[in-house]
Formats: sequence, structure tokens, C-alpha cells
Amino acid sequence: MALMLLFACAICSQAKVRLPHILSNNMVLQQNSDARLWGWDQSGKTVKVTTSWNNNTYSAKTGKDGKWMVSIKTPKASYKPLTITFDDGEKTTLTNILSGEVWVCAGQSNMEMPVKGFGNCPVENYNEYVAEARQFKGIHYVKIPSVMSMTPQEDTNCQWEEINASTIGDCSATGYFFARMVNKALDIPVGLVVANKGGTRVESWLDADNLKRHTSESLDSLENVKKFPWDYHRPLVWGNGTFHPILNYTVKGILYYQGCSNVGDPAGQYTNRLKLLVEQWRRDFRLGEIPFYFVEIAPYYYDNIDGDWGAKLREQQYNAQKVIPNSALVCTNDLVYPWETQQIHPCQKRQVGERLAFHALNKLYGMNQIMCESPSIKEYSFKGDTCFVQIQNNYDAISRYEDIQGFELAGSDKVFHPAKAYYYWTKGIIITCPEVKEPVAVRYCFKNFQLGNVKNAAMLPLFPFRSDDW
Repeated sequence: MALMLLFACAICSQAKVRLPHILSNNMVLQQNSDARLWGWDQSGKTVKVTTSWNNNTYSAKTGKDGKWMVSIKTPKASYKPLTITFDDGEKTTLTNILSGEVWVCAGQSNMEMPVKGFGNCPVENYNEYVAEARQFKGIHYVKIPSVMSMTPQEDTNCQWEEINASTIGDCSATGYFFARMVNKALDIPVGLVVANKGGTRVESWLDADNLKRHTSESLDSLENVKKFPWDYHRPLVWGNGTFHPILNYTVKGILYYQGCSNVGDPAGQYTNRLKLLVEQWRRDFRLGEIPFYFVEIAPYYYDNIDGDWGAKLREQQYNAQKVIPNSALVCTNDLVYPWETQQIHPCQKRQVGERLAFHALNKLYGMNQIMCESPSIKEYSFKGDTCFVQIQNNYDAISRYEDIQGFELAGSDKVFHPAKAYYYWTKGIIITCPEVKEPVAVRYCFKNFQLGNVKNAAMLPLFPFRSDDW
């Protein structure tokens, strides 16, 4: 009799529908969408999915591999808790589900950096954010474990958390402040799928086919272990292990903060590979040309504050936003304190997340009053000993007329010198330098670590720039 009961229990445990961990209590569904739900069961089983908001029942039959998937109609955003029941003869019910806006938080350590910070890397005003966490309802997140794999993984051990004083510390700081601003502006729930890994290169997230076709990266695991002692630099494996498990989840868009580990890449390479990665992710999410909003790497000394290899990677990021449709880049030139030259994780994360949210609110959610663009150089000219610069996206204002910092001029000797600059409304920014009598090139904050002070009407900083290609 005991053996018969054990056998019966085994059959029941095999028969019960199995869900991926990302489908769990507290999850946020993308509002007003055909959201995908999926899982595993015995081959040939029928799985019924019933949603509480409309009592609709959806059915799917498992294939030979035991997989099933349904697409459900989700309601408009609301703080009302929802439930979903999965039934293959034995019921499984998920609770405290919300309908809202779902965003992926991807990239390396500056996206991974939690609200409580890293060791020796604090987030400014942490205690304040913990104390006021209860004021923001309906922000949930799921942290995807950072896992390597040579093959694409379909599931990973994770669970959704509801933001409160106890859980806020472990959420991506950049992601949280994005969600908080969207939540405040639209008064709707926001879900964050936090899938990233500190130190990763853009190649760490490309799939095998793209790596083969577009790079010279090896796909041999032993060779890569020898070539990259730091595992976070290895190609392929982080995309397979950390990002692939979320690709069935229905999301609104992707937030991305990465690039430090690609500093030193040849001209144009990072731009092309980031574009390739965005195309790959959009293809695999199967949701069309979803928004891709990303963050410029912050000023950092990279062993020489006057070097320009960090600036050249920022230049590649700026060029990437031009060739990636439905994308936007956040400038961070002003979000590092002068004493943070050697801090790869600057403490001002609130502004980063909020600037990402400004793009979403303006471009996606119809809040056209939001000023979201950082200014950039529109045109420049030289006349005698003077350089004249016009900027665009200034929203009809510039933050200062005097004591403009960050510009440099060079003559035919290609040696740059700090320049004096001021603004006049009919001529733009007027730049001179006593050491350069006949300037032929102008730069703005084009160093590994150089902080300027030009901003527009929204107090958003001017993108670093160079007129030369030296």
C-alpha cells in the first residue's frame, strides 16, 4: 500500500503544471497587451489558464517536449491585485499580480548597482529613499540571478518582490528611480525585470550566431576561460544564462547601462555591436521595435584623467543612438563629483534613472511637456582666433552666460589647451585661448574625466564633443 501511495504521489507531482520562476506571485503584467504565459507539463496535457479580471479561460496543449504557451489579454493599469489560475487537473494560483508597465534593466555594474550601493560605492541619500519607499505603491521588481551558460537557459531561480523599506535596498538603483518617476507621473504600477551583470562587455550578451557572423570572439569555453580570467568579460555566456530566461516575458522596453568594459574598442566597433545587440533582443522578445533607452558611461580616470579612450567610447555611444531606431541616450557628464575620478560607480543614481524616465514619459507616454533631450553641438566655425559653437536641443535657453568650463582649442600642431568661453544669444558660445592664435579644432569634455557646466533649460548637460578625428 505504501508503495502504491508513493507511486500515486509521484504521478501527481509529474502531472502538475510547472511555471518558470519569473511567473510568480507579485509579478507585474504589461498592461493592455497580449501577454505570454508559459511552462511545462506532461506531453499531451491540456493546461487551462483562468484570469481573475475577466474570468476568461485560455487553453494550451503541451507538445512532445512538454512545453506550452498561451497569450492572455491584460487589463489597463491598476493597483487592484489580480490572480491567475493554471489548471491541468490540479490547480496552481498566482496572487497579488498587478497590471502596469514592465521594463527590463540590462547592462553591467552601474545598472546592477542596488539602492543600498556596493562595497565602497554608496548611493547618495540611501536612508532617505528607504524612509520614503512606502509612498510609492505598485513598484515591483524581479532580480534575475547572474548566471553563465554555454547554452540558452529557459528558466532561472528568481521571484518578484514588492518595493518597501525592506526590499528597496536590493533593487537596481537606476531602475528603481526610473520606475519611481514613471509611477509618480502616470500613477500606475511599474515592474522591473533586472537582468544584468557587472563588468560585462557588449559581447557578453550577443548570441552564438551573432558572435560567429559579426565578431572574432571564440565560442570555445576553455579558450575563453584562458583568455578572460575575469569571467564577466567572457562572450556569450551571460546572455545565455542571465538574459535568455526572460525573453518570453512581455515587456514595454529596455533600459541599458553598459560600456565601461568596452573602453578601448576600435572606432565604430562598439556602435555596430550595440546596434546588433538591440536588433537581437528585439527579435527575441518578438514585441516589435520596443524602446531602447541607454546611459552614457560616466567620467572616470581610466588610469589617466587626461586620456581620451573613455571619451571615444562615449562618442561611440552617441553615434549608436543615431543608428538604433527608437532609442535615446542619457548624458551623465554632470553626475560625477570632482572627487570621484577613481569611482567607477558614481553615487548619483537618482538623476540617471529620472533622465531615462524623462525620455519614456515624453516619447512613449505622451507627456510632451517633459524636456528630455540633452543639448549637443549643432555647428561650429572658426574666425581668426575665435571659435563659435551653436548647440541644439537647448529648449530656448542655456544655463549660463559666463565662466563656461570644459572647452579646449587646438591649432595645426594638434595640441589642445583649456579655453575661455562665454555665451551671447546671437552668436552662441564664443571660445578663445591665448595659447592658440589660429584654432582649427574644438573639444568639449573630451577626456576620460572632465566635467563641463553647459546645460539647457531642463538643466540637462551638453554631450561631450570633438570636431577633429585625431
